Amino acid sequence: MKATGIVRRIDELGRVVIPKEIRSTLRLKSGDPLEIFTDRDELMLKKYSPIASLEKFSEGTAKSLSDLSGHLAVICDTDEVLYAAGSGKRDVCGKGLSAQMDRIMEGRRSYIASAAEGQEVIPITEGGAKVSAQVIVPIVSGGDCLGAVALISMREGEKIGQSAAKLAQLSAEILASQFE
Repeated sequence: MKATGIVRRIDELGRVVIPKEIRSTLRLKSGDPLEIFTDRDELMLKKYSPIASLEKFSEGTAKSLSDLSGHLAVICDTDEVLYAAGSGKRDVCGKGLSAQMDRIMEGRRSYIASAAEGQEVIPITEGGAKVSAQVIVPIVSGGDCLGAVALISMREGEKIGQSAAKLAQLSAEILASQFE
């Protein structure tokens, strides 16, 4: 744990303001859920990720999706890639999401693109690998976007087929149903 040198007082309602610099660094936005941990005299806050709580299920879903589609399958929360399966998983796993990916999740609509057809493919992660085709499906439960399922191809000239896109859609719906 790293000391910041910032000291804040608790108000009469038990609230503490998290400084803007720290919120920006940790990508915390108004309304984000935080998990609270205690250890003796320490209080720790961690951004809550519902998708991460389904660790084995999400990991298995990514592997099955990759096996069935033949593409790199990615499952992410609203901040980073949590699970990836298939060729190229080391390039994306654990990395923060790009601003374009954030916008797709905020819009709560699926995104399909192929560079071979002149469509704009977006980077999944900050400084991510060159993507040639993709399907991105937000995971939406109770009106909230919890993350996304994505299929990615880095093979030039490739287009991801409708059946693979439907598999990604089904995977996102199954993950979302775990929270209803």
